[in-house]
Amino acid sequence: QVQLVESGGGLVQAGGSLRLSCAASGSIFRIHAMGWYRQAPGKQRELAAAITSGGTTNYANSVKGRFTISRDNAKNTVNLQMNSLKPEDTGVYYCNAEALPGRLTYWGQGTQVTVSS
Repeated sequence: QVQLVESGGGLVQAGGSLRLSCAASGSIFRIHAMGWYRQAPGKQRELAAAITSGGTTNYANSVKGRFTISRDNAKNTVNLQMNSLKPEDTGVYYCNAEALPGRLTYWGQGTQVTVSS
């Protein structure tokens, strides 16, 4: 089992920054990729950013150049630095982890990000 605990959400003005963190515990040796998904009200959940155990990153086009995902293996955490935030970035952000064997998927509880105009 893998447990994910998120932190760092909140309210910020447009143009501001937030840093989300996700701490993993449990069978962390199984994790091969982690990511941040987000879901805005009335919209489909989307992958904002992901990172593999080897450090390869992937970003949604809407966040490229503004968001940076990183891992701190020593602390068993994954971070999402969000800069130049826009109102359309508002939503619930969920930490996600994929683990082996069996490609199991784990989710954090979600953290609210609200960007005001």
